[in-house]
Amino acid sequence: MTRLLVQPSSSPIDATVVVPGSKSVANRALICALLADGDSTISGLPDGDDTEVIIEVLSQSKQCMRLTSDSVVVKGSPSVQLPGIIDARLAGTSSRFLTAVAALSAGTSIIDGGEPLRLRPMSDLHESLVTLGASVTPLGEIGFLPVSVSRNSLHGGTVSVRGDVSSQFLSALMLIAPILDGGLNIEITGNLVSRSYVEMTARVMGDFGIHVEVGDSTVRISEGKYVPQNYVVEPDYSSAAFPLCAIAIAGGQVRIPHLASASLQGDSAIIEILVAMGVEISKDGDDIVASRDHDRILKSIDIDMANCSDLVPAVAVVCACATGQSTLSGIGFIRLKESDRLGDLATELRKSGVNVMVDSDGIRIDGGGLLRSADFETHHDHRLAMALSLVALVTGPVTVENPEVVTKSWPHYFENMLPILGEPGAVH
Repeated sequence: MTRLLVQPSSSPIDATVVVPGSKSVANRALICALLADGDSTISGLPDGDDTEVIIEVLSQSKQCMRLTSDSVVVKGSPSVQLPGIIDARLAGTSSRFLTAVAALSAGTSIIDGGEPLRLRPMSDLHESLVTLGASVTPLGEIGFLPVSVSRNSLHGGTVSVRGDVSSQFLSALMLIAPILDGGLNIEITGNLVSRSYVEMTARVMGDFGIHVEVGDSTVRISEGKYVPQNYVVEPDYSSAAFPLCAIAIAGGQVRIPHLASASLQGDSAIIEILVAMGVEISKDGDDIVASRDHDRILKSIDIDMANCSDLVPAVAVVCACATGQSTLSGIGFIRLKESDRLGDLATELRKSGVNVMVDSDGIRIDGGGLLRSADFETHHDHRLAMALSLVALVTGPVTVENPEVVTKSWPHYFENMLPILGEPGAVH
């Protein structure tokens, strides 16, 4: 087990932080490019594990060639052939997208991953693919990885998908829909969580020439052809939340280059959330600039975060520093993320003396108390690691165990956040 000492300086924050490209946009663009008929260039790619998993799989099948550290050429074809064994590591989104794509493949692929990924539910996607004629055979517990996937008699038509578990299942089916005979009509049962990610999938597919109709309880995609593109991945709002929330917590100013040009992500809601809490945020060209006078009161909030749930850990830390009780609701489903992202978050915040209550729908946080330093566990969750590091801005030095989990989305997090969090130190 490795441990990192986070020890910010006492100097006022005046920083510029470059954030990686959006892994959510990148993963969708890579799949669209893979299924297009011809070569696409994708640039602005992040170097996190989720995106690297897809790039590695496409490289193994000779359909992807790296041009630079953040750009690739994808040799697309609707007649896709994936490797026989796919190791998705801890990448939930990538494993689900690749499972759906494997159902298009002429051969058979085994989809597997690390132990934490094996614990994440996959049954809704597996059952939908079987309904559409694919062969999905569990190689362990039913509804979880590993599974063997082959095309069998895959076809289009109509399929029902629960909306209250993970939007990734719906997005995975959407991405392969144009390749299916007759396209696909997806009926959504129950409330759709993370609708913004479904809309993101539709918009990226639209950028590659596919029209998607997203209704209140249905998604319709006609049979069609993806068109190759030169595609630039926009900066990641989910990552930008951490330096922005740092300013809410500690005061000062931070500039995020090019973030104002991003338009596909529901996590852009972080701007509205922080403004409501008392942070001043403006655009300067394509940059976003956030500032807060340290003496300005940080307000509590009551907000439904169902469409921006990846923001919860960072926003929760801000709420712990705000005046009064904050309620983050509509997010019970994130207990099935990389970690129990509500229960584990509450456990760690309590180590710093924060009064946190968790219920089936969300979390309540009493802010304004005197926080104390702590030794934080990360529970295999990159967003918990990054969010908990921000506590040091209030308490002074904290330790973060297994800080390498940040490689999932932002491998250089501690390096890029050095102007805010200071030079990290090793703990032995």
